Amino acid sequence: MWFEKMEGMKRNGWLKGVLGFGLASFLSDASHEAATAAMPAFLAMLGAAPVALGVIEGVADGLSSFAKLAGGGLANRPSWRKPLTVLGYLITGLSTGAYALATVWGHVFLARGAGWFAKGFRGPARDAMLADSVRDEDRGKAFGFHRAMDTLGAIVGPAGAAVLVSVSEVRSVFVWALIPGVLAALAIAVFTKPGVDEKAPPVPFWKSVRDLPSRFRVFLGAVFFFGMGDFARSLLILRATELLTPSMGATTAAALAMGLYVFHNAVYSALSFPVGWLADRVDPQRLLVIGYVIGVATAAMAALTGPSLVSLAVLFLLGGLTLAFEDTLEGVITSAEVPKAIRGTGFGVLASVNGVGDLVSSSLVGILWAATGPLVAFTVAAGLCLVGTVMLAVSGPARRNSPSA
Repeated sequence: MWFEKMEGMKRNGWLKGVLGFGLASFLSDASHEAATAAMPAFLAMLGAAPVALGVIEGVADGLSSFAKLAGGGLANRPSWRKPLTVLGYLITGLSTGAYALATVWGHVFLARGAGWFAKGFRGPARDAMLADSVRDEDRGKAFGFHRAMDTLGAIVGPAGAAVLVSVSEVRSVFVWALIPGVLAALAIAVFTKPGVDEKAPPVPFWKSVRDLPSRFRVFLGAVFFFGMGDFARSLLILRATELLTPSMGATTAAALAMGLYVFHNAVYSALSFPVGWLADRVDPQRLLVIGYVIGVATAAMAALTGPSLVSLAVLFLLGGLTLAFEDTLEGVITSAEVPKAIRGTGFGVLASVNGVGDLVSSSLVGILWAATGPLVAFTVAAGLCLVGTVMLAVSGPARRNSPSA
């Protein structure tokens, strides 16, 4: 039966078109997610307070959001898409390895910012190439497969980080992470195609922004409010580490928190393709409402959970479910709502809105955590997620097919 399903995929042609993108995302995520898993322990070793992690993640996401907006305009030039994507993956990989050279948390701040800026400007070009590589009716599967491969790397990376931390120093994680980070750029260079006519004339950036459909603008508003509460998952790792340290010690707590993050990413990876498959058959916007509701529950549970491994496992399960819905379906909806000629701008604006939300959420949670404790910090995050969920729920259904112009 499984063989027959795979043969069906090949006949449809969508799998061949997205394999290169999936391989690159697997390698890149294995690299930077290993670094993300090790970062809380590394910053603690450098003597940084919890607020440093929130600021690093928030500012890096903010830089990424502005890069995504610029990258979206550049991605409207079909001939630029592949070079932008290759360069972005390469810089992100090199910056991740640079963490190993840090002696104060400010060095990590600079390297993370550079890597996330590159990650930002490559994103719209890659997503536009991915959307153009498959038929409209296969778009959900394509984005779901890509997210699944992306997150499979996010399983392998933290798992490898946990092993390295148990046998060596934390700094060694960043050295090893350099290898898959560079290979990701090679995968894009060798195994992908732009997917559209490279000689097609580009639409000027500001005209493309003005031409974004009104339905898509309403969707972006919901994404923004939800994103303001959708904090970086490294803060969940820190939350678990702090809760477990009093009873288990700092080293064991850090290892268990990394293990929970691996579980989180396994859930994310396992559910991304089924969610995408379902989005080819039912309204993806209503599916996204379900994902956003789970996101509200994630933030609320982060505020209320205690030092029980079972409750922490449920928390990380909910976090993985949220991202499986969110990351897969937001791309599917953007592909359906935005005309092909300005799709790069559509993905760039979506990513920028998410990035600004991430800047607010991660920084806000980190600052509130330092000032008042995790209860208030994550409760505020849950409230912001709820606003975005309600906005999305009261809007109309998404298009089933993308407009052609």
